Amino acid sequence: MILKNKHFKRIWLFVLLLFLSGCAVYAGLNLDQLFGKPQPQERIAAASSPIASHYIDKVKPIIESRCVVCHACYDAPCQLKMSSAEGIDRGASKEKVYQGTRLLAANTTRMFIDAQSTSEWREKGFNPVLNERIQTEEANTQAGVIARMLKLKQAHPLPEQEVLNPADWDFSLDRDQQCPTIEEMTSFEQNYPEWGMPYGLPQISDKENQVLMAWLANGALMATAPLPNAKTLEKVAGWEAFLNENSLKRQLASRYIYEHLFVSHLYFSDEPQPTFFNLVRSRTAPGKPIDLIATRRPYDDPGVDRVYYRFQPVRETIVDKTHMPYALNHAKLARFNTLFIEPKYEVTSLPSYHPDVAANPLIAFKQIPVDSRYRFMIDNAQNTIMGFIKGPVCRGQLALNVINDHFWVFFVDPAMANTPAVDELYASQAENLRLPAENESNTLPLTNWISYSKQQGRFLKAKNAFLNSAFENGEHLTTDLIWDGDDYNDNASLTVFRHFDSATVTKGLVGSQPKTAWVIDYSLLERIHYLLVAGFDVYGNFGHQLVTRMYMDFLRMEGESNFLSLLPADSRHRELAYWYQGANKHLSDYLQGEINEFDQPTGINYQTTHPKSELFGMLQKKLEIVLPDRYDITQSSFTGNSSLALNRLNRISGTQASLLPEITFIMVEPTQPDQQAELFTLIRNSAHKSISSLFNEESNRLYDQDTVTLVRGLLGSYPRAFWHLKEADLVSAANQISTIETEDDYRLFLDQYGVRRTSPEFWVFSDKLNEINQQTFPIEAGLLDYNRIENR
Repeated sequence: MILKNKHFKRIWLFVLLLFLSGCAVYAGLNLDQLFGKPQPQERIAAASSPIASHYIDKVKPIIESRCVVCHACYDAPCQLKMSSAEGIDRGASKEKVYQGTRLLAANTTRMFIDAQSTSEWREKGFNPVLNERIQTEEANTQAGVIARMLKLKQAHPLPEQEVLNPADWDFSLDRDQQCPTIEEMTSFEQNYPEWGMPYGLPQISDKENQVLMAWLANGALMATAPLPNAKTLEKVAGWEAFLNENSLKRQLASRYIYEHLFVSHLYFSDEPQPTFFNLVRSRTAPGKPIDLIATRRPYDDPGVDRVYYRFQPVRETIVDKTHMPYALNHAKLARFNTLFIEPKYEVTSLPSYHPDVAANPLIAFKQIPVDSRYRFMIDNAQNTIMGFIKGPVCRGQLALNVINDHFWVFFVDPAMANTPAVDELYASQAENLRLPAENESNTLPLTNWISYSKQQGRFLKAKNAFLNSAFENGEHLTTDLIWDGDDYNDNASLTVFRHFDSATVTKGLVGSQPKTAWVIDYSLLERIHYLLVAGFDVYGNFGHQLVTRMYMDFLRMEGESNFLSLLPADSRHRELAYWYQGANKHLSDYLQGEINEFDQPTGINYQTTHPKSELFGMLQKKLEIVLPDRYDITQSSFTGNSSLALNRLNRISGTQASLLPEITFIMVEPTQPDQQAELFTLIRNSAHKSISSLFNEESNRLYDQDTVTLVRGLLGSYPRAFWHLKEADLVSAANQISTIETEDDYRLFLDQYGVRRTSPEFWVFSDKLNEINQQTFPIEAGLLDYNRIENR
C-alpha cells in the first residue's frame, strides 16, 4: 500500500509539472497571439531629447530610491540589476550567482563585461522584465514583468500588521527566489498575491506609481550615463598616458597598479561632482574606443601581445556595498612615480600570465622592490582591505565567519621591513606562498587544503627562524615595529566589524579595546588581496570558495600571531587559549607549534598585569596624531543628558546586546528645528569561543559576552533595523533598550521607536536618511541595501 501511494505521488507530481509547464507555454503562445513575438527593443533615447531628460529627472530617482536599494550588485534578487538602464533592459535570471554547492564553475554574468547588448544577454538566458513585443500601452503594461509587479503591489499592499507572518514571507539571505518570466506571471500573481514589488516593503506612493506606470506604458525609454566632460577627459588622457608607457619597467608597474585597483572607483579629487571610473584592460590604446578584455580574474591571460590600461566610466548607480572611492590628483601621480618609476631596478622580462605565476604576486612582481609594493598598498590601506570587505567574496555567514566581529588592524613599519634580508626571505619562500587561485575556478577542497596547510607551515617556520634572528633578545620588538602613518596618513590603523553575513572596515581605532588584533606585514597584505580580491571568483565551484575560506584561516592566524609577538611570552599563550577556546587537537597543535614557534621576548617593558590592554593603550598613544574622530560620538552636537544617553547606549552588553540586530541605523531629530537630524549606527559585536569552525557557529557563541559599538554617522551597507527618535526621547530610549530581557521587550521598544519594514513612514524615513548621508559624505556615500532588514 505504501509503495502504491509513493507511485501515485510520483505520477501526480509529474502530471502537475507537465500542467504547470504547459500553462507557461500556453501563456507564451497567448501573449504571442495578442502582442506578437518578443525581441529586444531599442530603449536608449538620445541624450539631448526630452524623453531622456524626463527619465533622468523624474523616473530614475524613483527607480534608484525604491528599486536599486534591493536590486544592485551580485546579490540582486534574480540577478535583476536596476542600477543602470542597461541592467534594467538585461532583465532577470533564475540562476544564482552565490551558489555554494555547485560542482563546476558557472558562466560569468558580469554587467558591462560578459555581454555588451540585450540580445547577447538573451542568449545567456536572461529574461526581459520590460515588454519586448509590440510597443503599445496595453502591451507594455500587460506583457512586462515590472509593470505587472507594480500593479500587483498596488492591488495587494502589505497586510496591516507590524510583523509579517514568517510562514508567508522569507527574508533570509539564501531564500528561494521565484524570478517569474512574463509567461509565468499569471501563476505567480495567483500563488503570491502579496509579493508585488517592492517585496516585503510598503508600496510606493500613488504619484511615484503613476510616474513609473506612465513611463512603462510609453515604452520604458531610458538614458544611459552621461559622458565625462572635456576637463575630466583631459585628466583621463594624462593618467592613461602614464599607465601605458612602452618600457618593460612601466608596463610591469602599471600591471601591478591595475591588479590592485581594478575593483576601486577612481575619481579626480579636485572636481566638485566627480565622475567615477573603473580601471580596465583593453585591446586598444588610449585615444581609441575601449575594447574590453573580459577575463575572470584581473591577471588571467588577456590573449593579446600588449595590454592597455584604460579608464572606463562607471555607468551604474553608486551603491554603498560596492563603492570604494580612490582619489587621483597631482600628488598621487607624483607618489606613483616615486614608488615605481624613480627607484633604480631593472625589468628584464614581463611575468607570465600562467596561473602558477600570475596568481602569486611574490613571483609575478618580484622585480619591483618590496618597499614600493608595500608602501603602495598601505598608502591607502583602507581601500586595500575594503576590497575584501566590499568585494564579491564578502557575502554570507560562511564567508564571514573567518573573522571576529570586532578587531583592530595595524601595519608593520615599512622602514623596518625595507632590507635586503626581508626581500631575500620573500624570494626564498615564493613557492610556499602560493595561493588557491592558481587552481583557477574548479578546485578539489580536501587535497588542496592539506597542501596549502603544509606550505603555510613551512613558510611560518622559515619566517619565525628569520624573526628569531632579527629580533634576538627582543631588539626592535617594540611599538617601533608599528607604522605610525608617517605622522600624516590616517590609514595607519583600521577597524573591522563583522555583521554576521556582511562586514565593514573603517580608518582608526573605533570602539572599545577588542578581543583580537592583527599586525599586517607586506606578504600578509599581498596574500589577503590576491586570495580574496584578485584571485577570488564568485562564480567558482564550491571547492574554490571553500579552500579560499579555509586558507583565510591561515592568514588571520598569521596576523594575530604578529600582534601576539609584542606581548610577553606567557601572555601569548594565554591569549591564544582565550581566542581559540575549545579548539580541536589539530588546530591546537598548529597554533602552539608552527604559528607560535617564535620565542623571542618582547622588547616592551610592561607595567601592569594586563599587557594586551596596556599594549593597545601604547598603540593608541603612538598613533593619536593620525587617528580620525569621524565616528566618535563625542563629536555629536548633543550635550548634557542627550550625550549621557548616547554613552549609555554605547555600554550595552550581555543579554541586551544579544537581542539587538547586527546593525541599527538611528536618526535623532534635534530639539532645535533649524538643525539637521544626526545619524548614528549601533553595531552589535557577537562574542565567540572561537571562529575556527566552518559550520555550526551557534555552538561557539558566547551571548553573555556580547557588546555594542555606537558610532556617529552610518557605518555599514546593510541595515537590519531603523530607529527614529527625537532628542527628547534619547534618555528614555537608552533606559528602555538597556533593560530589555526578551524578544517581546525588544518588540515593544520597536513599537515606540522603530521604523519597521512595514511602517507607512518607511520610504519617507529612507529618503531622509540617504539624503543626510549623501550631503554629509558626497564622495563616499552610496545607496544602502535593504535585503537584510529584519522582520521583528
